Amino acid sequence: MPAKVLDSTPSFALNDGNKLPAVGLGCWMGGHGEGERCEEMIRKALKLGYRHFDTAAGYGNEESTGKALRESGIPRSEIFLTTKLGGDSHGRVKEAFEESLARLDLEYIDLYLMHWPSAQDPVTGRTLQPDESPTYVETWKEMEKLLDTGKVKSIGVSNFSIKTLEVLLPEAKIVPAVNQVQIHPYLPQQDLLAYCSAKGIHITAFTPLGQASSPIIADETVKRVAEKAGVTAGQVLLSWGVQRGISVIPKSEKEERLRNNLAIVKLDDDDFEAIKNLHKQPGKHRDLIYIPLYGKPTAFGWTFKQLGWDYE
Repeated sequence: MPAKVLDSTPSFALNDGNKLPAVGLGCWMGGHGEGERCEEMIRKALKLGYRHFDTAAGYGNEESTGKALRESGIPRSEIFLTTKLGGDSHGRVKEAFEESLARLDLEYIDLYLMHWPSAQDPVTGRTLQPDESPTYVETWKEMEKLLDTGKVKSIGVSNFSIKTLEVLLPEAKIVPAVNQVQIHPYLPQQDLLAYCSAKGIHITAFTPLGQASSPIIADETVKRVAEKAGVTAGQVLLSWGVQRGISVIPKSEKEERLRNNLAIVKLDDDDFEAIKNLHKQPGKHRDLIYIPLYGKPTAFGWTFKQLGWDYE
């Protein structure tokens, strides 16, 4: 029997009272900039009902993102927009935030994230080590001050682990509203999800379908569940994420896929558990981004151990 598509996209309440739609559109275009493609993608998504968009200073397309949102005619209050602090701006948080706001040319930002706990020297490009200033704790304290400007509603982090949060939280006056991390059935991050839930930190999943040519889409279990539910493999993976209580930000430029990704269904308990247990199969519990990219367990200048990532 086909699964029932939910009547509307669910939203999740953050620890500061703000809400974000459970399904958003990731605006990393696979390379820096690509403004025209990004703008066209957002225009398509808005017409299909998307109201949650995720960009970053490091993506090089904040101008295009803001332009598409402004010209849509949709009230700003109906849009949830995330952007992120670049690693080379950890020592100039206020200035970097104002620059992002100016590029977006919008009245405010809904969610501002520290993109990585690691920082880069803005002159040499060298990645600073965890004990070098500005540390992510120092950067977070500067981010907390942004809330007083009235130009950002929520602040959070990205790519943080239990290890890095354990260092940050005792020093924080404000608990991050969101932690955006890599999550998919091959890397379900169950311990991190439980930890963040206990601390009141919402989890957003980037690459919830895996990378391009993702092995998860072609996984026999996922295909079986999709056939049973009468939906696409992508819908199964996104619905599984939302059913876990996390928001998902897949990226697609294809109209049919954009439409399908927004159509979340309720999975049967047995199917939900089958997807949940996929990572326990031999060779499946793994990172699908950084080891393939760098050829070793490292990401943006820090080792997985420094980042607190206990997976391969």
